[in-house]
Amino acid sequence: MRLLILGTGWMAQEHARRFSAIEGVDIVGAVDVDPARVSEYADAYKIPKRFSSLEAALDWGDFDAVANVTPDRIHHPTTMALIAAGKPVLCEKPLAENFGNASEMADAAEASGVVNMVNLTYRNVAALQKARQMVQAGKIGTVRHVEASYLQSWLVSKFWGDWRTDPKWLWRLSRGHGSNGVLGDVGIHILDFASYGAALDIDHVFCRLRAFDKAPENRIGDYQLDANDSFAMTLDFANGAFGVVHASRWATGHLNELRLRIYGDKGGIEVVHNLDGSMLKACVSENVENAKWEELDAGTVPTNYQRFVEAVKSGVQTEPNFRHAAGLQKVLDLAVVSDEKRAELRANADTQ
Repeated sequence: MRLLILGTGWMAQEHARRFSAIEGVDIVGAVDVDPARVSEYADAYKIPKRFSSLEAALDWGDFDAVANVTPDRIHHPTTMALIAAGKPVLCEKPLAENFGNASEMADAAEASGVVNMVNLTYRNVAALQKARQMVQAGKIGTVRHVEASYLQSWLVSKFWGDWRTDPKWLWRLSRGHGSNGVLGDVGIHILDFASYGAALDIDHVFCRLRAFDKAPENRIGDYQLDANDSFAMTLDFANGAFGVVHASRWATGHLNELRLRIYGDKGGIEVVHNLDGSMLKACVSENVENAKWEELDAGTVPTNYQRFVEAVKSGVQTEPNFRHAAGLQKVLDLAVVSDEKRAELRANADTQ
């Protein structure tokens, strides 16, 4: 498979490393509007062709698939052009900045029949995949309650750098610089973690967002610090199960941790994933009576990168696809409206 990488930022380096390790994949081109940056990136990963525009790369056209690692607002126009050219696309999350654009991308991909996939990276967590299999196999009975969290502490500690002086963190705190806060940054990840692990679709959402005071007049230089730092939402799932999902950048002691608890009428499952690895526990069968939890071996699973390559090779669509990501984006959009209106909104309705 001849791969073109569109965008050469930090995440594009991860794509280059991951795809280069897959047998049969050749990264044949890279694209970035900054000629110096694309040259440096292409040299680092021994990529022969480099382009300063997608149009130039499409005119060349000698590639089979594309990893779209551009900024969020660029996903829609570039992916639409790639779909029109018949090129399979692995797009970084979020699929688009809003549900309207994400839905248009899903419609176009389905109409064209090209393989399409969104890089929801925590699908690579074997413990999550195993939890979903257990739910679908009825190991915990009917799911009644789901609890999920995404916890970070970079507003408290300097492990990742100092947000007060580093633009790569400051922009994430400013709506004027294109950020929708922690909701826009990791909301799609934890919603997918919860709904995919519990094998349930989201039906209703109620959300509260909060941006805390962080500096005098909440401003540092050109950055107005008004993007949300924490969110909490309640969900109704399609089967009637109740969900509680929250995320924060103020979670002292948690550098980057996702946690999922799924409770059914016959048992429970817990998944934890952080920088140290993953853990899967279950309380099922006779252990339910004594509340005994056992740690399970989740094995290993193919990565999104590997599954995308296989999908392009076989021509068979795989998950998570554009339609799924568009559905998650609708929930995120509604979460913002829910906070503004202090109202519960239906996620699976055509109109609000």
